[in-house]
Amino acid sequence: MYPEHLVHPMRMDIVEGGFQELKSAAEVEDTMAKPGTTLLFINSVCGCSASTARPGVKAAVAASAKKPTNLATVFAGVDQESTQKAREYTLPYPPSSPSIALFRDGELVHFVERHHIEGRSAALIAQHLEGVFEEYC
Repeated sequence: MYPEHLVHPMRMDIVEGGFQELKSAAEVEDTMAKPGTTLLFINSVCGCSASTARPGVKAAVAASAKKPTNLATVFAGVDQESTQKAREYTLPYPPSSPSIALFRDGELVHFVERHHIEGRSAALIAQHLEGVFEEYC
């Protein structure tokens, strides 16, 4: 577990981008039960999350004409209960953080694993997600 004072700025970075923090299994279940599309960002403290994943996700949401209905986030390594529940929804993919999942009516339709984030720019991640939103939202 990381200390809250360390992760608070990382939490706020994505929350200020319009994402709702999910801190319990029940909150994850409630969010996944919502109709429409749900973009779930599995946040982390790693450098690729800070330099490319969070900025890329926020840029995609801001720039896209078609947007997910719901924006949600869990914090791996911090909020264990909600992260574990969220990862049940991203099966059969192994745990990966950061990662980005898009659901339609609770069904996983697209997943971006950490190895698809590392080494890519925020702009490239945003461009990819904009295409995903265009297809599924």
